[in-house]
Amino acid sequence: MANDGASIGGGLLQALKTRMYYQQARQKVLAQNVANADSPGFKPTDLKAPSTNGFGGVSLARTSAGHMSIAGGHGGFDGTGAPRFETTPNGNAVSLEDEMLKVAQNQSDYQLAASLYSKGLSLMKIAIGKSGG
Repeated sequence: MANDGASIGGGLLQALKTRMYYQQARQKVLAQNVANADSPGFKPTDLKAPSTNGFGGVSLARTSAGHMSIAGGHGGFDGTGAPRFETTPNGNAVSLEDEMLKVAQNQSDYQLAASLYSKGLSLMKIAIGKSGG
């Protein structure tokens, strides 16, 4: 039974680690978009988020019919965002406002993942009998 807990904890930590690597790579892409905001013909890019199919074996369970289901779509939200129609006369399609919002959200997401990862490591240390500090 202890192996099941270690497997779940390890899977969750691995998912958080993957998420942090993604956030780092995305920050670079978003920074390139901002840096090229005045480059003629530049089209902004973004990275697709990694699959989080249950965080390595841990999945959400719907324990009541009254609970919202995550399996059937995005809960009314479209994660792809609105299509970009704003292009400058020189062909540049970067919207600084959009990019800066993405940068701020990305930074917040990274900080959350890093905090959860750190807490998870602390809990693992406590579980194996080492100091949590």
